[in-house]
Amino acid sequence: MAEAIAERLQKVLARTGFGSRRVCDDLIAAGRVTVDGAPAVLGQRVDPTRCRLAVDGVAVGAAPDLVHYLLNKPAGVVTTAADPEGRPTVLSLVPAEPRVFPVGRLDLATEGLLILTNDGELAQLVSHPSHGVAKEYLAEVEGTPGPGALRALRQGVPLDDGPSAPATVGVVAPGVLRIVVHEGRNRLVRRMCEAVGHPVVRLVRTRIGPLADPGLAPGRWRPLEPSEVRALAVAAHRDHG
Repeated sequence: MAEAIAERLQKVLARTGFGSRRVCDDLIAAGRVTVDGAPAVLGQRVDPTRCRLAVDGVAVGAAPDLVHYLLNKPAGVVTTAADPEGRPTVLSLVPAEPRVFPVGRLDLATEGLLILTNDGELAQLVSHPSHGVAKEYLAEVEGTPGPGALRALRQGVPLDDGPSAPATVGVVAPGVLRIVVHEGRNRLVRRMCEAVGHPVVRLVRTRIGPLADPGLAPGRWRPLEPSEVRALAVAAHRDHG
């Protein structure tokens, strides 16, 4: 490791949102920090571009060039890097550099929150099916779902790729449902609602794990705070564990 690149561990942790360097020293002294799987020691120097850091077993993205954006995707924008049909893409709504990629996807007509990042480790943690990060949607549907339809959505409905897992479903208004799922299957909420006889008219994702921002206008984005990135990683780790 080049000495010029190495930084004091507590400085790296402080930069990624764990508090003051004194607080980070306390984390290290308590044995809660590992570097490449080994317990960290006070005064240790690390290369954040190469080392794998973790606190309480949860990976910490510490490389200085990592970015994490929260985007409110409008309808009609595709969740891909490029579109052969010339439709606008989510990458056209965020800075071109550094290059980022979406974590998961929202279909063309679906609106709402989407994370874009160049942090591959966090993206894998959040999007991997086994981790089950909660995603909350507001679904405007045709008709008014009755008790039977609501019960089916909550318990799981048969789909062509297997039954949906139990979901949390609440009625916000006549024909408007709040649905929380822990799966990442393609068009899952739309297919669930269609399976119980109430096709979706409009679908908006309002929360990803602990992340929500009702004030973020459609088409706008903002960087995630270090504490938000950390909370997302912790939520994915907890759901997985």
